[in-house]
Amino acid sequence: MTETTARTHAPFEGKIPEETRQHFQAAREEFHKAFEGMFPPELSEHRRKARKEMLLAWRSMIDASLERMDEPKKKA
Repeated sequence: MTETTARTHAPFEGKIPEETRQHFQAAREEFHKAFEGMFPPELSEHRRKARKEMLLAWRSMIDASLERMDEPKKKA
């Protein structure tokens, strides 16, 4: 699992110079800050809550599917 995590966090390590990767990371962080600055802080909180609700909905659907799988099969 450590190997997979390392690849996920640094997919271009060894392929792109470290300095270039650092510049891209800094640019990404600045872009994120600028994007957040365009919207009111409430939007970020609303987006977080909406994402949580969507994840809870998926969890509910998966739980219901697992319960149906555990039920004995009905004969037609």
